Amino acid sequence: MRFLVAGAGSWGTAFTHVLRERGHDVVLACHTREQAIAINETGRNPRSLPGVDLRGVEAVPLGDAPADVDVVVVAVPSKAFAGVVAGLPGSAPVLSLTKGLDPGTGERLSTCVQNRPVAVLSGPNMAEEIAVGLPTAAVIASDDGYLAGQLQHAINSSVFRAYVNQDVIGVELCAAAKNVIALAAGAVDGLDLGDNAKASLITRGLAEMARLGEAAGARPETFSGLAGMGDLIVTCWSRHGRNRHAGELIAQGRSPEEAAAEIGQTVEGLTTAPVLHRLSQRLNVELPITEGVCAVLSGQSLTGLVSGLMGRQPTEE
Repeated sequence: MRFLVAGAGSWGTAFTHVLRERGHDVVLACHTREQAIAINETGRNPRSLPGVDLRGVEAVPLGDAPADVDVVVVAVPSKAFAGVVAGLPGSAPVLSLTKGLDPGTGERLSTCVQNRPVAVLSGPNMAEEIAVGLPTAAVIASDDGYLAGQLQHAINSSVFRAYVNQDVIGVELCAAAKNVIALAAGAVDGLDLGDNAKASLITRGLAEMARLGEAAGARPETFSGLAGMGDLIVTCWSRHGRNRHAGELIAQGRSPEEAAAEIGQTVEGLTTAPVLHRLSQRLNVELPITEGVCAVLSGQSLTGLVSGLMGRQPTEE
């Protein structure tokens, strides 16, 4: 198949490698012409995962993306997603790799895709590990069963196991919410509160995600699967997790802006937290961890957040 990957950050670069290893023809659409030129000349992405071999991949500026492709893979920050998909040429189906919500509307990102079939891919997929061929698994969700199966066949390999799922709502909400929980998990690391506290927070974070999903019409089993539990665990514990790292830096005294600048890549949880909070208010769902993260991002002390969460009225699990 011929794929266009829109977005040459870490995840877009790693996924391009996955497709290339499966023998597909890949065009990688970059943010700048200079980045595209460098990839074409060197077979490497100088800005993201420079160790990944991209020889044989055609790189172009996003504005020059071709229309004659079978699938468009979108791997751009959530705040850019709607604009990128609106400007895509042709009518090929879209596979979204972006994990967040649309900041403008508060809606799931797949709802930004108009007049095209759409699928979403999520799971415990740290780009740094995928780039060096370490094994992982992912779930592909779509209302179009044929498209999901076609993508599963195109992507599945001995190191990248792909499952299909019809619960687009659940997979997208898991992908967005887990980044916010990871900010809180990183704060636990930054404050040296211990593994018990971190495991407790992650577990209650999963319950929080599932409550939101139920109110939005998602399937409960999605939250115990790859997009839910799987992605949440790796995002909260991996040394590669940007959101976990950002939470750790904030707990150590950096502002959210300073943490994002130090990491040097998109930290989706910082964008998603207030959007997720507004969604929970619309659905009348209580998300205490998300609310606490938003309060800290707005200037509240982390000490106050921990005391508030631990001092909540005891209840049934």
